[in-house]
Amino acid sequence: MEMIQTDKKVYEVAEIQTLLGIGRSCAYSFLLDVYEKREPFPVIKVGRLFKIPKKPFDKWLDGCD
Repeated sequence: MEMIQTDKKVYEVAEIQTLLGIGRSCAYSFLLDVYEKREPFPVIKVGRLFKIPKKPFDKWLDGCD
């Protein structure tokens, strides 16, 4: 399993895949849906790339217990 840097301010799609244990196409579909709804956490789209702010995502993920 690939190590994820904890000092970063944003996650990339591959890191979201690892954290959620989902495949690439599922991750992109999920992030596109979140981007369009603007909830439960913000997603930044730069061209075709998705960037996910770490703090709001981690807060959301921690609340899924």
